[in-house]
Amino acid sequence: MFSKFGATVVTFDKSNLKSIIQNLNKGRVLVIGDFAIDEMIYGQTHRISREAPVLILKHTHTNIILGTASNAAHNIASLSSDRVATIGVYGEDYYGPILLDALNKARIDTSHMVLDPSRVTTTKTRISGSSTQSVTQQIVRIDREINACVNSNTETKIIDNINKCAHEFDAILLSDYGIGVMTQNVIDAAIQAAKKHNMFIAVDAQTDLTRFQGVTVITPNQPEAERTLGYELKDHETLIKGGKELLEKTSSEMILITRGSEGMILFERNGNITSIPAFNKTDVFDVTGAGDTVVGTFTLGLCSGVKGSECMFLGNLAASIVVRHFGSATTTIYELTETIDKLNIENMSLKV
Repeated sequence: MFSKFGATVVTFDKSNLKSIIQNLNKGRVLVIGDFAIDEMIYGQTHRISREAPVLILKHTHTNIILGTASNAAHNIASLSSDRVATIGVYGEDYYGPILLDALNKARIDTSHMVLDPSRVTTTKTRISGSSTQSVTQQIVRIDREINACVNSNTETKIIDNINKCAHEFDAILLSDYGIGVMTQNVIDAAIQAAKKHNMFIAVDAQTDLTRFQGVTVITPNQPEAERTLGYELKDHETLIKGGKELLEKTSSEMILITRGSEGMILFERNGNITSIPAFNKTDVFDVTGAGDTVVGTFTLGLCSGVKGSECMFLGNLAASIVVRHFGSATTTIYELTETIDKLNIENMSLKV
């Protein structure tokens, strides 16, 4: 049972939700944005170097994990057996082929990605070590990225690719991590293509949310919403005021504010405001990439034809699974179905 502000109480039926989950794999989504990989380097350390006061790490293994927009695409691919494609930028460097290979292995179409020799492939390298009978700890992180906007030539290629392939999809997901792909021209081209082909368009952005006008849904976390608004959402009154203000500032159909352990709240243009608590709370969690999971699942819900409050439920459910894993993670239709069986939905009552 879910309480709505200014509306009737919303209840969900488990069998109906399971049916919705089974249909998530029919959505076709085009993900546009800042693509990156997380390179996780692990090793064992036993002594200090004689050259400098630093640890000597004996390498054991390296993992490549999809991050930023790559993680959003990976989350969709994990839930959807149909087509997921990407439009973004990679560099003419060592990590470019690694990014494309990781996306392809996740069943993600990379044929519309743009090579820009003037840029590096965005890579976050985390070096972690451990000694005998000790836990693994991160020692240092190295970021390879260019935060400046893409040049005009690359921007034109991105826009051309959007216009060429948008009609093949049910929805566009814009993933803006402020790394330079999401210029205003790219944003406007994506929105225009979505409107031309009657597509849903979802946005997950760490930048100014007012850059995205007239989209279906924007899914900021609370700090991201606060940055655009210019004030804190510190209580019931400011939360409601802020959500309504974001709807007006962006002319979007829905605003979904994710609030970590406090759950989520959905503002719709029809005046409905729906709140939901965080599912499966645990003392051990990692929110890395959880926003990508929420927006990816929400987008697939839209493609399946379900209403916003149900999309929020699915996004919350998926996030409750991935936060139990360290680093960026994904979930599956099987896990969603299994988890929903454990929820006591009928006795859930929400108030904000």
